[in-house]
Amino acid sequence: MPFKPVTITDSFWKKRMEIVKDEVIPYQWAALNDQIPDAPVSHAIQNFKIAAEEEEGEFTGMVFQDSDIMKWIEAVSYLLESFPDPELEKRVDELIDLFGRAQKEDGYLNTYFTVKEPDKRWTNLRDCHELYCAGHMIEAAVAYYEATKKEKFLHIVCKYADYIDRVFGHGEGKIPGFPGHQEIELALLKLYQETGNERYLNLSKYFIDERGAQPHYFDIEKEKRQETGEYFWHDPEWGPYSYHQVHLPVRDQKVAVGHCVRAVYMYTAMAGLAKLTGDPELLKACETLWENVTNKQMYITGGLGSQSYGESFSFDYDLPNDVSYTETCASVGLVFWARNMVELDVDRKYTDIMEKALYNGTISGMDLDGKNFFYVNPLEVYPKAIEKRKDHEHVKPVRQKWYTCACCPPNLARMISSIGRYIYSEKERNLFVHLFIGSETEREIAGKKVKIRQHTNYPWDGNIQLNIETEESVEFTIAVRIPSWCKNAIVRINGEEVALQSCIRKGYAYLSRKWHHDLIELNLEMKVERIRANPHVRENIGKVALQHGPVIYCLEEADNGAGLHQIILPRKSGFTVEYHDDLLHGVNVVTAKGYKIKQDTWNNSLYAPKEYEVAETTIKAVPYYAWCNRTPGEMMVWIHES
Repeated sequence: MPFKPVTITDSFWKKRMEIVKDEVIPYQWAALNDQIPDAPVSHAIQNFKIAAEEEEGEFTGMVFQDSDIMKWIEAVSYLLESFPDPELEKRVDELIDLFGRAQKEDGYLNTYFTVKEPDKRWTNLRDCHELYCAGHMIEAAVAYYEATKKEKFLHIVCKYADYIDRVFGHGEGKIPGFPGHQEIELALLKLYQETGNERYLNLSKYFIDERGAQPHYFDIEKEKRQETGEYFWHDPEWGPYSYHQVHLPVRDQKVAVGHCVRAVYMYTAMAGLAKLTGDPELLKACETLWENVTNKQMYITGGLGSQSYGESFSFDYDLPNDVSYTETCASVGLVFWARNMVELDVDRKYTDIMEKALYNGTISGMDLDGKNFFYVNPLEVYPKAIEKRKDHEHVKPVRQKWYTCACCPPNLARMISSIGRYIYSEKERNLFVHLFIGSETEREIAGKKVKIRQHTNYPWDGNIQLNIETEESVEFTIAVRIPSWCKNAIVRINGEEVALQSCIRKGYAYLSRKWHHDLIELNLEMKVERIRANPHVRENIGKVALQHGPVIYCLEEADNGAGLHQIILPRKSGFTVEYHDDLLHGVNVVTAKGYKIKQDTWNNSLYAPKEYEVAETTIKAVPYYAWCNRTPGEMMVWIHES
């Protein structure tokens, strides 16, 4: 995704960017410096000071603790493009200076191995995240260079990447290994696109191609470590290393298995490589895996990961609601993957999923004030079960201040801060509008500058205006996505309606003409839809979920009282949609007439041959992403339908 500046004017996303700028970035800076009372210790910045031999002490934190800082810098970099802040920039520059002082002469830069195990570099690629941390460092450096044009951080990571390139491969004295947690593969592609150095493209390709090769490198390094015993992960069908997606060569993988975040990061890199190298087999593998994930293993919110064991996929159609893992990072990674897939093939099946994850499964990971976070995003919460049941202990009834494994909060911050990079793209004489987000940008199409200004109140209504301005008349095509949830769309150019039947391709309306000073108006009909799950999804038979536009809704105890599982939505009930400016920072609320089973008629009977008695009630649903921003309690996405 080459850097093209986009100014966000949208009330929905600009508000979130401002919260990240004003609340999340300072909060996470305090967390990285261990200044949040009652929150788990990070020690991430202190680790670098120890690695630079400027302070004494022991390494503290997870083996991948460095990556938390890098995602924070990446988020700051994207924010600086829209909100210049000399003091914040100075803070990052001081961190970069610290990185330079901690970097070894050969280019190596990792605090865990520098401080804690200096003699064990690259001895446990399976578990120790060295290349993962390097990848996040590279992504941060590229983002900071694009935002500021300062080269120091870029030079640091190039020195590190050059060293990694000397270490890994099949040449004499090289390590024929690959990372246990994928990340560096997609980062190297960004570094290649920024520098033009093909060594980084080839190194990314090597890491992807080497996965699944035999003899298995993880077995080789395990033997060198004289490690005994079974690995913690075992899948009866795919074996132990399916956790890392190295059970088969990537081009032979057809089903998503193992750790979800590792998987979607790898798929993102595979799609990027397919685009840059034109590899048809890699493209086919991406398409096959996309179909499996989105049609058989994805939650309606864009969440991924149906089990806490290994933070992983389980099997097709296994999508439990109350014990789902649905890690925030996995949905963020799904957004990355979707963006790279649409670069390969402009098809709304990719951008629809990207939008689903953006408005539901990602931003649910942070409260509306930006001060507390979910790692796990369940689709049903019963607080007593979380308190009492061992198999629910990974689920939290409220968002947390911070985490010992704090990958999700900074990952979410960098995604929100970079939202402008997902709205538009261009190819040859085509400008694509993927997302409906109020924004302004300038692109070069057919050798001419084109200004685009988008105005909308999305996702609360489907009215979008696109103002197109050029210095002179230019002939090109603007392709605008028509979401699959919209059953009736109207497109007008300068007030004249367009015959959509003749210009729709893969869900995009291709509008070709000479553009100068023109107005495109979209009216996307938004109705509340009852969404039902495939019958193979055992948990959701007889239930519906509510969707309005791209937003998935849920019931909360705060609106509907306790016992949400006793609520029944009649099939014939209609819906009312009203915008409430004073609720949850402004949301559409969906209401309907329904019933609730009476409890007081059962006395002390546990089972009885009797009918349920019901009372009429008004069902009130709010956007899923905004749940748990009021009094904590029960929550439920899937509702019983009579």
